[in-house]
Amino acid sequence: MTTPAVPPAHEAGKRAGPVTPAWTPEHEVDAEQAAALLAEQFPALRAASVTLFATGWDNTVHLVGGEWVFRFPRRAIALRLLAHETAVLPQLVGRLPLPIPFPELIGVPSARFPWPFWGARLVPGVELADTGLPDDRRTRAAVDLGGFLRALHDPALAALVMSASGPAAVLPHDPMRRGDPAVRGPQAREWLARLAASGVWQPDPAVFRLLDEAEPLGPADGPPVLVHGDLHQRHLLLGDDGQATGVIDWGDVCLADPAVDLSLAYSGFAGPARAALLDAYGPVSPEREARARVLAVNLSAVLAEYAHAEGRAALLREALAGVSRAVR
Repeated sequence: MTTPAVPPAHEAGKRAGPVTPAWTPEHEVDAEQAAALLAEQFPALRAASVTLFATGWDNTVHLVGGEWVFRFPRRAIALRLLAHETAVLPQLVGRLPLPIPFPELIGVPSARFPWPFWGARLVPGVELADTGLPDDRRTRAAVDLGGFLRALHDPALAALVMSASGPAAVLPHDPMRRGDPAVRGPQAREWLARLAASGVWQPDPAVFRLLDEAEPLGPADGPPVLVHGDLHQRHLLLGDDGQATGVIDWGDVCLADPAVDLSLAYSGFAGPARAALLDAYGPVSPEREARARVLAVNLSAVLAEYAHAEGRAALLREALAGVSRAVR
């Protein structure tokens, strides 16, 4: 999910007519089109079933033969993200304690579809956002995530990735400025204003106190680490037993302050579960915590707006809960 630098709400009062949602697709590949593309480029999958698996801001995802997932970009902005995924993910496979996608089959632009696409073996599990797990049953996943982030944020891993050639060697430094409360705080306020205006969210003074206190911090000045870059409740997968089974959707992978990923500790977990996550991860300074909490509010508000517009009730409940957790 790549959010716009200026949220649609910022321009809403300046335009005539409805605002086009940021996630509106430029190309949308349905199951029939996906099957034709796969038959053309990967003949071994010619007879495989193809069903719509998921949609997001940047990609349409189809399940192929019950064991492959293929990601087809929906917007031109996703092409740069796809290049980063296909360059970085192969270097991370086997180096992290949770499964991640491994792009094995790379599709190329053709007369049928103008953009590249890729396929990986299915990472099993259900999005945390869809589990409906109460906070007091999230501890197992929290511990798993804390250990995962500890490994991902190891400076040696960033050095390894940056020593490669190609797109991985030129990963941007927090291009969406997600680690900067001076940017993400005002954006969060605008998304929250939209939610309040539509009656979806009841304004909470604690949220605005957090933003007021954290926005002056600005970005961190420490060395960046490798981050997932868009880690929220849709991108952490869980099994039936509540354990984490994988981390998906790596298009925003970049170099940034660890707070960018730690935002999920504050939007997706609370109480003992969050404490267990942070125990598994390691020390987090008050400034890093504040930056993470601001991004937790921001991303949760964006998810809530998307869920409300798209009629995704479970995601809306989880996203609104994420706003509340971020100040607890």
